[in-house]
Amino acid sequence: MFKKKIIIIEDQEDLRYSFELIINGSDQFFVHQTYPDAEEAIKEISKTKPDIAMVDLELPGMNGIEAIRQIKEKSPKTECVIVTVYEDSNLVFEGLKAGAGGYIIKNANYLEIIRALEEISKGGAPMSSQIARMVIQNFHVNPNSPLSPRETDVLKLIAEGKSYTQISEELFISKETARSHIKNIYVKLNVNSKSEAISKARKDHLI
Repeated sequence: MFKKKIIIIEDQEDLRYSFELIINGSDQFFVHQTYPDAEEAIKEISKTKPDIAMVDLELPGMNGIEAIRQIKEKSPKTECVIVTVYEDSNLVFEGLKAGAGGYIIKNANYLEIIRALEEISKGGAPMSSQIARMVIQNFHVNPNSPLSPRETDVLKLIAEGKSYTQISEELFISKETARSHIKNIYVKLNVNSKSEAISKARKDHLI
């Protein structure tokens, strides 16, 4: 039987080893290569052309979201599954927007990992129940938000860790305008810092 080729990008050696053991023990998949960081994997991706890439989100150097973007660019047929401890809905959506086909959490058991690989091989979108619940909850955005659409855009970018410069470039506004929007956000949400604004916005489903 033809086995599908997998690569694993994960900085924790014990997890790489565990995933490799699990996958190589199946009759449908085999691990072609494992990598402790994304840079080396990206260099080889055009040559290796794996069927599936399992990608950690938090990596030294290039993060998993950027790694997925580059994998999909260089090897469009490679399916990407993010394996993560994160349960942050913003990161989930960033990963999906970058091209990930599914998510599983790192403490998934043998069957969950193999099922996820089978599902993505058949064109499905595997997600752990925790992640799926967050995706659903994210659709329940508060329709009575005090923020304007542009202020909401700015706050989403703040939540992604973007700087004033990055926000102004992404939204095609000046830095002064970005600062003005942020001041208005603070006033409307009655907060005094970025962390408070993000926390309140997530609690009240404003982003």
